[in-house]
Amino acid sequence: MKPEIHPEYKQITVTCGCGNKFETGSVLGKDLQVEVCSSCHPFYTGKQRVVDTAGRVDKFRKKYGK
Repeated sequence: MKPEIHPEYKQITVTCGCGNKFETGSVLGKDLQVEVCSSCHPFYTGKQRVVDTAGRVDKFRKKYGK
């Protein structure tokens, strides 16, 4: 690697809207605020739900036998 061309890598604190905080490395240099993290995201928590609009999910399941 060439010297003096890479940005400085620092430790920052990431704060989620749910109140969860964790530290990570970044070249940004300032703390981050995020809306969703892995501890509150529906996909990772298993609380994901299917939004049914006008019975489309049931229609799909009936059509394809699932």
